[in-house]
Amino acid sequence: METNFTHHQSAHCENGVASNLLKHNGLNISEPMVFGIGSGLFFVYLPFLKVNYAPAISYRPMPGSIFNKLAKRLGLKIKRQKFSSEASAIKALDENLKNNIPSGLQVGVYNLTYFPDEYRFHFNAHNLVVYGKTETDYLISDPVMENVTTLTHAELNKVRFAKGAFAPRGQMYYPIQVPANVDLKGAIIKGIKNTCRDMLAPMPIIGVRGIRYVAKLIKKWPVKEGTKKANHYLAQIVRMQEEIGTGGGGFRFIYAAFLQEAAVILENDELQKLSLEMTTIGDLWRDFAVEASRVYKNRSTKVDVYNTLSNELLVIADKEEVFFKKLKNAIN
Repeated sequence: METNFTHHQSAHCENGVASNLLKHNGLNISEPMVFGIGSGLFFVYLPFLKVNYAPAISYRPMPGSIFNKLAKRLGLKIKRQKFSSEASAIKALDENLKNNIPSGLQVGVYNLTYFPDEYRFHFNAHNLVVYGKTETDYLISDPVMENVTTLTHAELNKVRFAKGAFAPRGQMYYPIQVPANVDLKGAIIKGIKNTCRDMLAPMPIIGVRGIRYVAKLIKKWPVKEGTKKANHYLAQIVRMQEEIGTGGGGFRFIYAAFLQEAAVILENDELQKLSLEMTTIGDLWRDFAVEASRVYKNRSTKVDVYNTLSNELLVIADKEEVFFKKLKNAIN
């Protein structure tokens, strides 16, 4: 039992699943365009929510919101289901596969057997596509992998019902209506405006202000929490930025690619310039990640390194504030 599904590798799972499912349903849309229209660029610091024993940090909005916003702005209809039991989740997926409907799933990463060990940790917001089934395995298109792969029936059930924060509860989703014509220009503008609102929000833990807040905390963590815990918190920042925020730089490179496409579609040269500016900001995020990783791996020789990292992040926050104000003006 197998659908005629084409696998395309992508930088990030939710964007890749959305792009691949829509291509399968006749709408040729790139991963960066999915990300930009779906307002995927974000920053939030949640000290009251612990992930891997450290405060939660995210460079993107809640799981599912990118595809949901994309669907709303392009006039698509997406069906989402969660399940109270493994049996009902299996039945629904198998029914889709019988009807040649490749289906997106939200799963936990820890028990994905085809992932290298160093990438398997407790994170429940990964996305993949199931496009077929054999007597022993499900056929998997995981967009962050180069090629298609498989999971046994038991393995897939385990990751669909992983426990902990953002528990997927067997979540399954797929397009049920894709218009022949979509308003790409209008959707791009809405997506950009939403991202600018989020990143310039007057909230201390969100957007540019959230980046500044974390920057100031980095100076305090070694004294308040001790070096071991401070380094664990730094590792959390980098992991969410470079591994969960795949594509590097906390999604800044993907957003730069989106602006490059948007510049052509909207015939707006300013967006092309801003694309280059966002790439430069992404480079700064990556430099920060490299320096932070040296610290938590005990390989840094710099004196007063926590203050140095804090100052690097403050510079990034300043540049992003300027950037998003210019981006807002460019599409008004």
